This record gives sequence, structure tokens and C-alpha cells, in this order.
Amino acid sequence: MALADPECGISNGADSRSPFSDIIELNVGGQVYVTRHTTLIAVQDSLLWNMFSKKTPTELARDSKGRFFLDRDGFLFRYILDYLRDLHLVMPDYFPEKSRLQREAEFFQLRDLSKLLCPKMSKDNSITDEICQSDSEEPSASATPLIGPDTSRTLSVASTAHSPSMESKKSGYITVGYRGSYTIGRDIQTDAKFRRVARITVCGKTSLAKEVFGDTLNESRDPDRPLERYTSRYYLKYNFLEQAFDKLSEFGFHMVACSSTGTCAYSSSDPNEDKIWTSYTEYVFCRE
Repeated sequence: MALADPECGISNGADSRSPFSDIIELNVGGQVYVTRHTTLIAVQDSLLWNMFSKKTPTELARDSKGRFFLDRDGFLFRYILDYLRDLHLVMPDYFPEKSRLQREAEFFQLRDLSKLLCPKMSKDNSITDEICQSDSEEPSASATPLIGPDTSRTLSVASTAHSPSMESKKSGYITVGYRGSYTIGRDIQTDAKFRRVARITVCGKTSLAKEVFGDTLNESRDPDRPLERYTSRYYLKYNFLEQAFDKLSEFGFHMVACSSTGTCAYSSSDPNEDKIWTSYTEYVFCRE
């Protein structure tokens, strides 16, 4: 990508006293953001304020295309940038990354944002949540969206925690799938390289997937998915199918169907070389 000037931005009425352009391009953990210089320095004494007001462009790290580089969570940085624009925070109704966002706020030295995200204790000594909506499937009717730091919404964790006895009453289906590969040499008995699972995917209702797999569920490909909706983009943080089966069995699911497809290819053009088998398999689990 061609850049307009050495400051990795587009000159658009920038303050002549600043060595930075008015428009700044950032690479945050591989995600590209374009914003104004005034946005980055909106909060005095923050990390970004120090970077873009106390330093010169040559002192900051760049990527291969000249963008200013920050080795942080690229997905969560959009909430940091939104906050800097008007010092207000708007969150999705269900936001599972709140603790990670608080960590990002602390890193960027945004103290007010960090305090806003910090869990607090209610009068009955239970943890309250001012940002995230309840983890339960049915949101509270009295819940109101948070628009600024003066607006609060408290929900007791006790009312939102997953209870196996209660959740077991909810029937539904979860499909677990994986793409695997293995190699068979000319001598099958000695050269077989057994199943290699790259990733285990989880499809089904969001609330059921979270109930069964909890913190082992990776939601990065489908963040902010409401609990009553369905998804096919979750996957597990481990690669052992039996571990996934044990969790499903623990929560009352049993397998009702499975299917698989496979292909065979040689690792090279020589037919005497090892054969590589690849497959995609799905297992359907049900809880009545």
C-alpha cells in the first residue's frame, strides 16, 4: 500500500506543530485501523497520548508497509478506539471478552475505561457487572444499554451462573466436526502415521455450546453471538475428540448420528511415495 508521506498517513489539515499527519494508519495485531491524530491523543497521559504527542514518528515501531505497529489484540482495539472518539463506551448485549478488554484498557493506560470495566461488589457482596449483559439465555427485561460512564447496570453473577441441574432441562443438538489427516506408507504396519486433528469445530445453539464447553470454547471467529442464536463458527481450544465427547456425555448428550468423507492423495508425483488421507467427519449429539 502506497503511503502519502513518511508519517504513515494522509495530510489533511494536520497541526503544523505536530510531526504526525492528521490521518494515522495503525497495525494492531494484524488489524489495520485508520483514525485521526486527535483521536489517539484524546486522553492525556495515556499510552497512545505519549506515543503520538511526546515521540516522533521515527521513534515508533512500523510494519513492512510503514504503518505504526502495536502488538496488541486487534479485535478488541476497536472498542479502545471507539472510547477515545467521544469518551463513551457502547457494548454489545452479550460480550464475553470484558476481562480481556479491561486488560487492554490497563495496557493503554485508560484509567477511567478500566474502572468502568472493573467488576464491583453489590450490597449483598455478590459480584456485579456494569457492562456485560447476563450470561443467561433470557436477558433481564429491566436491562438497559450502557452509553456512558454515568450509566450502570448491575446483574448478580448468582443469577447468571450456569447450573447443570437447570440447564439439563434444555434439549437440543450439538454437532462436533473435524478435519483430519494421516499418512500410510508402503508398509502399513510400520509406517502408519495416525490421525492428526487440526481443529475441532462446534455447531449449534450458542447457549448450549457455552454450557458444555465453557472456557475451552474459542469464539474469536464469531464474537458477540447472542445466546439464543445459532453458530457454526466456534471451535475448541484442544484437539482431542475424546475430550469433547466426555464433556458432551457429562452434560447429558448422546451421539445420534455421524458422517464422514475422505480423499486420498500422494505426497508427491511418485506413486511409490506415502499416501496422504484427509477426511472431514461430523458427530451429531442430542439431549432430550
